[in-house]
Amino acid sequence: MAKIGVQAMMLKDSFADTGAFETLRKVSAIGYNAVEISQIPMTPENVAELDRSRSELGMDIAALSVNVEGRKGMPVESLAENFDKIVDDAKRLDTSLLRIGMLPFPAMKSLDAVVDFAKQANGYAERLQEHGISLYYHNHHIEFAKFDGKYMLDIIADNSPAMGMEIDVHWVQRGGLDPVRTLEKYAGRTAMVHLKDYRIGQMPESSFGLLEKGDFPGFMAEFKNVVQFAEVGEGNLDFPSIVPAAVEAGAQYLLVEQDELYGRTVWDALQTSYDNLAAMGHADLF
Repeated sequence: MAKIGVQAMMLKDSFADTGAFETLRKVSAIGYNAVEISQIPMTPENVAELDRSRSELGMDIAALSVNVEGRKGMPVESLAENFDKIVDDAKRLDTSLLRIGMLPFPAMKSLDAVVDFAKQANGYAERLQEHGISLYYHNHHIEFAKFDGKYMLDIIADNSPAMGMEIDVHWVQRGGLDPVRTLEKYAGRTAMVHLKDYRIGQMPESSFGLLEKGDFPGFMAEFKNVVQFAEVGEGNLDFPSIVPAAVEAGAQYLLVEQDELYGRTVWDALQTSYDNLAAMGHADLF
């Protein structure tokens, strides 16, 4: 059965301040029992505390994040430089899922660059399969740019048959596609889904002051920024349809994530998403 958990990117400050175990103890207290590790340094201390959270909290380590190659300034290990350690960490934490959060920025510039990235990732996916580990690719909106009339995400998928998909429904919406139809398209190949809502916020009061001052470019900048990330159930996405579609597509984990909080605490945001998903009838997935 699929399980609803949390994407740890939104917990990185808590991990740094109070440690992995104490952070996940608070996650568990809300009612989440799975976590996908992202933007968390995989130091010996963090790995040990993640392992402790499994035994003492019953926390399921859903997946670990990796890059194909190293990227300066990002606390993500690369398959090119840390392959053996990544495999060892996955086995210690009893996870068989790895995920790539985004293709390298230079790979976005041309069709050939996208294909090269996908083939390189596929090679690692095949190597990982020898260790009983599967590799997945997480989308943003950029993957719905087209090269020769074909979506970048489809180009990646076609050139990496050994790699699966982690579908982020918010970014699908920003990319102009329908989340449910996208999940149906990648059914059988999607092990993880990111649950994050898509909200159109209100224009801030200050923007109308800009308008009165004749600062039309400033007003339009505010106008363009009303698209927001939101707690699940607090935006416009049809989660009563999305969650069943994700389960039907074969997702093992549905991971709550919110890139920006707009003044709320991460704990308030996670509680709201939990409450809304439970109210939708999905309490059995926690």
